[in-house]
Amino acid sequence: MRRPEDIEQAFDAAIRHRADALVVGLDTLTQANLWLIVDLAAKHRLPAIYASMEFAGSLVVYGVNYPDLYRRAASFADRIFKGAKPADLPIEQPTKFELVINLKTAKALGLDVPSSLLATADALIE
Repeated sequence: MRRPEDIEQAFDAAIRHRADALVVGLDTLTQANLWLIVDLAAKHRLPAIYASMEFAGSLVVYGVNYPDLYRRAASFADRIFKGAKPADLPIEQPTKFELVINLKTAKALGLDVPSSLLATADALIE
């Protein structure tokens, strides 16, 4: 997929094949078309989970905590400015993830979110 028309065709195919839900990855295409994707998911009443808070109109967002990543990147920059060689620094992966559930979207889709999932959420949008 490279164009917005491809996204619309992908949604049409998902509906034809009776998809139960949608998982949207985080790449340049999805970020460039985030409102189209959110709008199409709402139009087709397709529950969706996204990897970034930019998709705040979605049902669920589960992804890395970007402020935490930026703080960690700043600590790397600090070490480099103090003389550390970048090649000597450890490779790190994200360690802090967030689960955000949009209860307004759940209600609009007619979904009941299990209390066990609500209890584990980092934030609820009401």
